[in-house]
Amino acid sequence: MNTAIEVVTDDHVVKAIEANLAIIRFDTNHKVAYVNDNFASAMGYDAKEMIGVSHEKFCPPEYVRSGAYEKFWRELLRGVSQQGKVERIDKKGDPIWLEATYMPIFGDGSKKVIGISKVATNITKRQTAITSVVQELRNMSEGLTERADIGIGRSKELLTTIESIAKTSNENEEILSHLRVHTDSIQMIVKTIREIAAQTNLLALNAAIEAARAGEHGRGFDVVAKEVRKLSANVEKSIVEVRQGVEAISTDVLNISNGTVLAKKYIESCQQHIKVAMEDFQTIASSASELESQSKKVSDII
Repeated sequence: MNTAIEVVTDDHVVKAIEANLAIIRFDTNHKVAYVNDNFASAMGYDAKEMIGVSHEKFCPPEYVRSGAYEKFWRELLRGVSQQGKVERIDKKGDPIWLEATYMPIFGDGSKKVIGISKVATNITKRQTAITSVVQELRNMSEGLTERADIGIGRSKELLTTIESIAKTSNENEEILSHLRVHTDSIQMIVKTIREIAAQTNLLALNAAIEAARAGEHGRGFDVVAKEVRKLSANVEKSIVEVRQGVEAISTDVLNISNGTVLAKKYIESCQQHIKVAMEDFQTIASSASELESQSKKVSDII
């Protein structure tokens, strides 16, 4: 028994297209001349409701008022097809997204356009998902930029504080340097006084010897010599105390000076680390800006 093979005809193809695609046709006045159930359903209408309705009703008002909309129809009526992702408005006023192809229909044996046929696919869910992802990327970018700006601001404040500390440290170092000079001068003065005291003590000793030789006549002179020796001894004792004090000050000055030098090194290291951190924050801000730019490009492409 032979089974007859059914031949695919144009009618079969048309029915398959009608069943699977959203189709609408406009006349040259931009009004709906035909629409199938798939398209009408996607727009939230009954097919009969859409007949005779102007194309403008299904478009965002700002698009209709733009020069791009006028150019869109001018090109179609010139016979130039249009295709791509388009935003439209459904019966409830909500936006929907379509992947659409607008095809000029020519008269028999003529180059005159007698209508516009449109085949579309509803991509609203995909577009919404993409828009959501892009928005998250933008939010992430804004968050990174904000945090980077805060980081840069705090780093600048910290750097200003460190620079102030560095300035004070430098000033302290100069003061310590001057103090070391003064202590050196004091030590020289103490040395001179000590030499004078030693000479005075020697003179007093000589005077005592001479007074002893003079006998009764030198007794008064001997008293003066003893007082001079006593004064010389007190001066020597005071000189020792002053010298010890100056040496202690010199030691403290040296310790503070060494600590200041070390602190200066730490300050310089902190300054370098802060500058590196600021550069890192600026890199983050730049990357965030690039992320936002790329997210916009992705949104435009898709």
